[in-house]
Amino acid sequence: MRRDAIFYTIFKRVPGLFFELVEQPPPEAASYHFESVEVKEPTFRIDGVFLPPPDAASQTIFFAEVQFQKDELLYHRFFSESMLYMYRNPSLYDDWYGVIILQSRSLEPENTTIHRSLLNSSQVQRIYLDELGSPDEYKVGISLMQLTIASETQMVQDAKRLIERVQQEQITVLAKKEIIDVITTIAVYKFANLSREEVEAMLGVKLEETRVYQEAKQEGIELGVQRGREQLKLELVPQFLALGMSIEDVAKLLNLTIEQVEQLRLANEQESPTST
Repeated sequence: MRRDAIFYTIFKRVPGLFFELVEQPPPEAASYHFESVEVKEPTFRIDGVFLPPPDAASQTIFFAEVQFQKDELLYHRFFSESMLYMYRNPSLYDDWYGVIILQSRSLEPENTTIHRSLLNSSQVQRIYLDELGSPDEYKVGISLMQLTIASETQMVQDAKRLIERVQQEQITVLAKKEIIDVITTIAVYKFANLSREEVEAMLGVKLEETRVYQEAKQEGIELGVQRGREQLKLELVPQFLALGMSIEDVAKLLNLTIEQVEQLRLANEQESPTST
């Protein structure tokens, strides 16, 4: 399981969740949208960029980086990508802010001296998920993010408590349905080996009623129309299995044999990077 992928999926679906982490969010936080952008010459792929609405009083762009593995070049890459993006788009924004989310301080690069002026500035914020405290003590958004680093057993317990909490509390930043969708997204990433029925029973929700399931299903259908059969097998099978669907359900939905789905599942596991 790649936890950084979970975060980018969540931020894409609910951009407002990101600003629960930011110390000084902009007034137009609810109107920002999340993008993954490419900066050429040289080419960089920036996975987390929050762009302000055109009518925002201050055109502040937010760069986000989620890190769950050791990378000594983390800050070299993050600041290079961010500055290059602004260099290529000098007239679009009048300010910037960087947020680096790490699972723990142990993932900090050994040498941060070269970037000290940026790291210690008011424009950069570092967040360590394991230091945020008990999920019950913080805002719902932060509690959701902590689910990504919880053990499987703890995640189930915390997810159930969080679902009960949002049903009882007045939620203003995120709609209750969005919160359930985020919890479901995290669950299907964490428990990719479980069937849809098992995930539903574990959390007490119906996956077919959640947006993460409906969007993935629709994306799968559209990909199937646009691409050839071989590409469909390569891309759709892992997506549906990641949603907690059983091998039998995927085979039936895509008109494949169980053996074909199993072979594609094994091939995808071998090709996937080591989970962090």
